[in-house]
Amino acid sequence: MNADYAVIKLRHRVLEEAAKLAFEGRFEEEVEYLPEKLYPGPLPTVRCCVYREREVTRQRLRLIMDKSPDRYDNGNTIQVMDPACSDCPISGYLVTETCQNCMGKSCISSCKFDAIHVGPKHTVIDKQKCKECGMCAKSCPYHAIIHIKRPCKNACPVDAIHYDEYGLAKIDEEKCIRCGLCIHSCPFGAIGKRNHIIKVIDAIREGKRVYAMFAPATEGQYGKDITMGSFRVAAKKVGFYDMMEVGLGADLTTASEAEEWHEAYEKGECKTTSCCPAFVNMIRKHYPELSDMISTSVSPMCQLSRMIKAKDPEAVTVFIGPCIAKKSEIVDQKIEGNADYALVYSEFEAMMKAKDVWLEPCSEPFQQSSKFAKRYANAGGVADSCLQYKEEQGWDDDWKVLKVSGAQELKKTLELAKRGKMLEVLHAQFIEGMCCEGGCFNGPSSFDCTPKAKRVRDEMIDAAKDLTIGESLKDVDRETFSGHR
Repeated sequence: MNADYAVIKLRHRVLEEAAKLAFEGRFEEEVEYLPEKLYPGPLPTVRCCVYREREVTRQRLRLIMDKSPDRYDNGNTIQVMDPACSDCPISGYLVTETCQNCMGKSCISSCKFDAIHVGPKHTVIDKQKCKECGMCAKSCPYHAIIHIKRPCKNACPVDAIHYDEYGLAKIDEEKCIRCGLCIHSCPFGAIGKRNHIIKVIDAIREGKRVYAMFAPATEGQYGKDITMGSFRVAAKKVGFYDMMEVGLGADLTTASEAEEWHEAYEKGECKTTSCCPAFVNMIRKHYPELSDMISTSVSPMCQLSRMIKAKDPEAVTVFIGPCIAKKSEIVDQKIEGNADYALVYSEFEAMMKAKDVWLEPCSEPFQQSSKFAKRYANAGGVADSCLQYKEEQGWDDDWKVLKVSGAQELKKTLELAKRGKMLEVLHAQFIEGMCCEGGCFNGPSSFDCTPKAKRVRDEMIDAAKDLTIGESLKDVDRETFSGHR
């Protein structure tokens, strides 16, 4: 999945050093010296010169401080670091050595912009004139002309990335859905995300009651022996007041969502899920005419945060999982009672390493949610949970649910929904949408989402205690907080 394995190691090294300084209370006074410490020089190790290495690190540290890389702050969770982006070659059409310099010259005759001419060994494309229409590539009988497309632009499902006159990637705020797919596609490490890690560490050091909330996608990420109990033990050693399963929030979302579907079914209304913030962003930004279909039920992250804060008004809640868009849900959607901060697994790992804490097998069982909630991280998990809750409630509704994952499939589905084809073509009244193909377990910041990890995950969930959704929620006072926006 990741084209940036080496970049990930460099990124994690910066995170770990920053976390260590923050826990020691020395971050503010020493952060400006960290780039030189990590890249002492005089010779470079990964980029063209040590000065660029340091500048990229300086900008990455600004992201770690939840700031923009430079002085211009557009508020986006996803940010481009120009010094790293400038290493990337310009995209466009390229004539390869396969070119036979043939007499036909169909490539030249097909170009309407006079951008191709005869070269000494093969035809040559003038980058200044080329409009990237692709006619030359289509006309070449030898398929000698190829389209070089930057990985970030290729990864973006909503065409939110373009380039300025200097070839630097820019993110279109009006289009970006904060899915984060571009981040790990960039082999130069030029795209990053704003970070809450320093704020979380500061809250812990200040003695606040900080709760770690681990996503349903967590089980299986670190092997069969690392359970939710393992994460609870590690979180407490790091300094969190307590740890809870977002799966419990998923059971709460199921109840709210299913009740909303029950009401919509009786009214003949169509609905989409609201758990995936990237999916919600896609609808609001690219299919605004469908915005009224978005469920008013809040996400499992928000449900659990509200439950915790209802019991402990001074609590600070921190979501931890594989989803970058969860950061956007907090910052952009501004839902009352939602989590205060969101971290991805690598950021929690940096906190553990800074405190010399490791994930270890835990024999003590720790389960707060139903199996249905644990499968929220799988494509179809939300819909299956709602259908289960319907059975538990004894409703005889004939729900027609479409389960869709992956940004491209979502776009196709939403295009049909926009044209009023929900029932006629899609044969659905309700749509479950997840931006990551296969579900949250495959999120852009997953630790391990290989087929082996998926098998381990399934085995772990199968071995969990069988609880109905009603049994999972029997001790939760739903009257003390709202399950809707």
